[in-house]
Amino acid sequence: MINYLKLTACSLLLGFTTFAQEVEFTEYDLDNGLHVILHQDNSAPVVTTSVMYHVGGKDREEGRTGFAHFFEHLLFEGTENIPNGKWFEIVSSNGGSNNANTTNDRTYYYEIFPSNNLELGLWMESERMLHPIIKQKGVDTQNEVVKEERRLRYDNSPYGGLLPAVFSNLFEKHPYKDPNIGYMKDLDAATLDEFNAYFDKYYVPNNAVLVVAGDIQLEDTKKMIKDYFGPIPSGKEIERSFPKEEPITEQKNATAYDPNIQIPATVTAYRTPEFTNRDSYVLNLISSYLTDGNSSKLYKKLVDEQKQALQVGAFNLEQEDYGMYLVYALPVGETSLDTLNSEIEEEVAKLRNELISEKDFQKLQNKAENNYVNSNSSMAGIANSLARNYLLYNDTGLINDEIEIYRNITREDIKRVANKYLKPNQRLILEYLPENKEDKAEAETK
Repeated sequence: MINYLKLTACSLLLGFTTFAQEVEFTEYDLDNGLHVILHQDNSAPVVTTSVMYHVGGKDREEGRTGFAHFFEHLLFEGTENIPNGKWFEIVSSNGGSNNANTTNDRTYYYEIFPSNNLELGLWMESERMLHPIIKQKGVDTQNEVVKEERRLRYDNSPYGGLLPAVFSNLFEKHPYKDPNIGYMKDLDAATLDEFNAYFDKYYVPNNAVLVVAGDIQLEDTKKMIKDYFGPIPSGKEIERSFPKEEPITEQKNATAYDPNIQIPATVTAYRTPEFTNRDSYVLNLISSYLTDGNSSKLYKKLVDEQKQALQVGAFNLEQEDYGMYLVYALPVGETSLDTLNSEIEEEVAKLRNELISEKDFQKLQNKAENNYVNSNSSMAGIANSLARNYLLYNDTGLINDEIEIYRNITREDIKRVANKYLKPNQRLILEYLPENKEDKAEAETK
């Protein structure tokens, strides 16, 4: 029976390995600096067209936050050849779907079409890059949209202000200290000329990557890309120089208030390395070890066995310049936040002082394999991975090689990384509390 179980486990692992087939791609540059990546897969009549721009929430001046997120909305307004408000109608009426998202480091636009509408997708993205209409009416319209989004996601949403409170206390100088969505007063104060200047600086072909993935013919696709994107003029080279943060050498304590909650939360946060650093991959495994699933260490301890927490979670927020490692918990009943902090530190201390078991380590490796396979299980996922790996990691081939990074991580690496980044004197402890005007006023006077 034991040999049978071993054989079954081995077969499952081999199944993961063989299923994660290599993603073939072709990449090249246009004369204007636009990087192009093509992935051909003719197994289904679907194609994803996408453009990722190297511009995010951190690309701003003081007093002008939120521009990148604002443009995520604004660039759906219309172009010289796409009437105002017709973008989504054109996509849906041709059997497609589309979306966009912005982080602190990049902005990503994409369409998913039946493959016979590949040219439509390319034309629309070239229109967005070459012919957007940036006028006061559109700016005013999208300003209201962003304000409503902020109200829904942050101001009026339970725990909506938790991450911004962490950011503002974990960073003092770097733009990561401010929320990606920005501050409404900054957008209200911005002029139309400032918005146009922002577009001219960042939304240029030499600051972007175009990915086409799916049911395509390479030579036909290359010709269409040259026709639609080749005439777009390149922009000036972008120089970035963000202020550096001093290392955290003593525990920081902070308090934030939320009128939308009744149950407080505690967050332990650490400043960690950029996502291209191998240690960032190790931190992903540590997150999985602590809180991924009912058998994870912190979940089993705080939620299942000791019944001290309603929720507990750990995650590595990977970013281009600095990462952030966060562990949060919501207490049960009369459990104090100090108690939760002590219990969390006890488990993190074990990571610093002991090697995790071989059994737990193999579970982490299996989860990493599974996550890797799932991330590239669709054309949209493959397109996203190709764009991100080129633009932010400067290595398109990571789509095939990244799993080897995880496979080469050892138990000793986990202990080393925990010792390097997750020590008490390097952390922020944030108490996130229901808003009480008297308590808040007292805290603000200290």
